[in-house]
Amino acid sequence: AMILADGMLGQMMEPVEIREQANENPPEKPWATNGHKFKRGHNIVNSLYLQAEELEKLVFERFKRYDIIKKEEAMAEVGYTPEDEIIVVSYGASSRVVKAAVKDARAKGCKVGYLRPITLWPFPEQALREAAKTAKKFLVVEMSMGQMADDVRLATDCARPVETLLHTGGIIPSPAEVTAKIQMMTGGAV
Repeated sequence: AMILADGMLGQMMEPVEIREQANENPPEKPWATNGHKFKRGHNIVNSLYLQAEELEKLVFERFKRYDIIKKEEAMAEVGYTPEDEIIVVSYGASSRVVKAAVKDARAKGCKVGYLRPITLWPFPEQALREAAKTAKKFLVVEMSMGQMADDVRLATDCARPVETLLHTGGIIPSPAEVTAKIQMMTGGAV
């Protein structure tokens, strides 16, 4: 596993539950570099190909592999219904804030849900496309300058407006701030 951490994650302390390994023989991932634990051929990483034809063949093979990875490995946590008009997208520390804000906004009558990308590559494009079928707008809450908002726009082919609530420098948005933004987007009082 690869963990994408924000600064907040590095400072968190809380109980962790380590479960028994449910499947001693995980599904094969021939593209993964895993130390040959599951007996397969070598995965050779090489970026020096002097023959253009050889390089082109390799590039096409890799993109076929990337397509498989995109289909099989993209993950997202979904917390919305088809009636929700706004889907709030967030990851990392801000996703916990978003869950609390969505709960509060729902209690105030807003039709809002959330989508939390678990994998950022492959990005859960299909989950966002599904959300865009019924949602009217997206709100991206992130502790950066809108990079994920661009990913949401690309994944949904700009089918719905995407607004942002951004903080940097370790500033974490508050649930009240996110709820106020949701209410503003729905035309409600802030």
